Amino acid sequence: MLQKLFAGPSALLGRLGTMRALDDERLDAILKGVSRSFYLSLAVLPRAVRAQLSVAYLVARAADTVADTEVIPRGERAALLGALKQAIVAPELAQATSAKIKGALAGTSAVAPGNAQETALMQALDTCLAALHRFEPFDLLATERVLDTLLTGMQRDLERFDGRLYVLPTLADLDEHCYFAAGCVGEYWTQITHHHHERLMPVDIGEQTARGVRLGKGLQYVNVLRDTPRDLLDGRCYMPQELLSAYDLTPEDLKDPARRRRGKDAARYLSDVALCHFDAGFEYIEAIPSHERRLRLPVILPLWIGLETLRALRAADDPFDPAAPVKIPRERVYRLMVEASLGLIAEPVLHELQRLRREVFRA
Repeated sequence: MLQKLFAGPSALLGRLGTMRALDDERLDAILKGVSRSFYLSLAVLPRAVRAQLSVAYLVARAADTVADTEVIPRGERAALLGALKQAIVAPELAQATSAKIKGALAGTSAVAPGNAQETALMQALDTCLAALHRFEPFDLLATERVLDTLLTGMQRDLERFDGRLYVLPTLADLDEHCYFAAGCVGEYWTQITHHHHERLMPVDIGEQTARGVRLGKGLQYVNVLRDTPRDLLDGRCYMPQELLSAYDLTPEDLKDPARRRRGKDAARYLSDVALCHFDAGFEYIEAIPSHERRLRLPVILPLWIGLETLRALRAADDPFDPAAPVKIPRERVYRLMVEASLGLIAEPVLHELQRLRREVFRA
């Protein structure tokens, strides 16, 4: 029995009856190759909503590749993102825009060498856009809106971070960044699933959307903390000056091996903010009817992976050491999948697992 439970995600997802919802088998293969842990959530979604969320992810991931590559001048990257935003709402521009982006990336190291799926994604961008434009009106409008928000966030980062060290000024700026990077995804996820599942109608859509935004923000706060060492090396500091000043810190302190441990209190402050958002995220799960297991499980997984990452960050002696990035082992992710599936059996089991996972932060 234990051997079956820990056989890995493919076995577990198979038992849950995973369905391929994308029209193009190539896109589904690419999705599995590039989305890592997020694929685990997408794979168990009901067919009625999986294609929308999957295609939105693929287009956003392609845009992120454009935004992040340093081998293309910053201004050209911003222009390419602007062109992609137009192609998202104008089908007639999709093919030419995809060709333009592929041409800009051709012959560069923008896509990691050896990452065949990342390369395949960029080559299939026109197919992704074509799939998006086949959505029904509600789904199309919601997907266009979330992609516009995500790409706007990428454009803002290109404007802010120009190679020199730049620090976000305030905590409000960080919260806005977390909305543009992930909170809007929680909003979109809620709108799409609520629209396609009438049995969710008793759930207050306004309250549930707010919880979805907070869950997305919480996940991005964890990303900010986890990625701070690497971001600092790239001249980006998402830990805001307002927070650093409150703890008598500078970005340079976080880069200095002799001083960066002083940043643990500031990191703890942000982790407490993330925890508050995760509490709202658990309320999000509770609001989904218990029989909607395919809608509950995809939310439990990222929530618990986020809590596990946050626990590891808080336990790290030097969370800002770029040579020792915090990462959850794959075996631990598999175990979380099993625990999440067990949490679907009965409400008391789910609540006890959440209590135990949350309890470690009260020590």
